[in-house]
Amino acid sequence: MAFDVITPDRLGGEEVAVSPALTTLRTTPVHARDIVKTIDIANTNAFDVTASVYLVPDGDSASNDNILLPAVNIPANGVLQWTGAQVTREGGMIQANASSADVCVTVSGGEAV
Repeated sequence: MAFDVITPDRLGGEEVAVSPALTTLRTTPVHARDIVKTIDIANTNAFDVTASVYLVPDGDSASNDNILLPAVNIPANGVLQWTGAQVTREGGMIQANASSADVCVTVSGGEAV
């Protein structure tokens, strides 16, 4: 399948609040691929937190086999920005969790169809 059109977009919609429970930020649509270019993690707590982000293939679950950012530290009232290029395929998910509530994740990139 050829992917001719890439539409830049926030892949997780708007900012998504995450907590210790695993949160799905995005599921790659049918007949598409997502290109993850940046991930911003904002910590609005008055204390440091850790956060993890997973790129989970279709039919799989979040694990050390598909972790992109493993328990990275985000300082109090601070932001961590990851930049790069990763691809998720149809049915794949971008998932995240954090050591505390009041952590917001924004994923940007493009959807290729």
